[in-house]
Amino acid sequence: MTYLFHLIEQYGLVIVFFNVLIEQLGVPVPAYPTLVITGALLERGQYSAPLLLLTAVVAALIADYVWYLAGRRYGRKVLSTLCRISLSPDSCVRQTESIYARWGARSLLLAKFIPGFASIASALAGTLGTRRSTFIIFDGIGAALWAGLGIFLGALFSTTVDDLLNVLTQLGQYGMLLIAIAFVLFVAAKWWQRRRFRQSLRMARISVDELDALLKQGVKPTIVDVRTPGAQREGRIPGALTISHKEMNTFVFDAPPGDEVIVYCACPNEASAALVARQLMSRGYKKVRPLTGGIDAWIAAGHALDA
Repeated sequence: MTYLFHLIEQYGLVIVFFNVLIEQLGVPVPAYPTLVITGALLERGQYSAPLLLLTAVVAALIADYVWYLAGRRYGRKVLSTLCRISLSPDSCVRQTESIYARWGARSLLLAKFIPGFASIASALAGTLGTRRSTFIIFDGIGAALWAGLGIFLGALFSTTVDDLLNVLTQLGQYGMLLIAIAFVLFVAAKWWQRRRFRQSLRMARISVDELDALLKQGVKPTIVDVRTPGAQREGRIPGALTISHKEMNTFVFDAPPGDEVIVYCACPNEASAALVARQLMSRGYKKVRPLTGGIDAWIAAGHALDA
């Protein structure tokens, strides 16, 4: 344990750089404890506060810019990929897109303070065509606010942090074990949250081929598109009704309760579609099914879209 803290003292800037970089790339290794600890060690004179802040900001900008470029090149596909690898619930894409649609690039100022928002917001900025200079300015300021607060808290409570580090040092290998246990518990809690979310959305689904067959047979189920308005403008399944993100909990639905209702979105595990489907079932609709794979599966199968 003592060796670990010597490493932090001697190579604090390098550790901060790589910790922030991999966290912002999506690896569940929290960087804030490192920022707080290095902030508390500033008074020992190993490095300056401006240099520490610059290191963290540069690392965050590099990671965010990678997601920004991925968003520009691959569009909404990268958003689905992010939600698949994220430990946050699958509704993160829709929530992030709703916030970004309202505030634009200004939302990047606070993106890193919202769990599951930062990487998706960066990719979304690229997907929606946010200017490169605008992205870098707002994301850089946001990274500075986020990292600066962590460093400030470390400096402010340096005595408390030093006491904690001394206790962990005295514990030796057991102190290292406590840190490892805390990390495992953090990842396990996130994984369990995601698992419970997925389990809550289990219900019967319909495939794109089954839906296409119904339409060709002249059967016309009520089809509901629950994507954000920006995504809906890119095309939707023929005949689909639309529900905007603002109407997720208050939408009016007047189809006969006996009708079959198909709900689709553009997110992994059909999360948003399943949430709306559950709301409709609670209103008395019995034949409600999310579309497996959502709009992406429909397009991949070569089926037509309405403008």
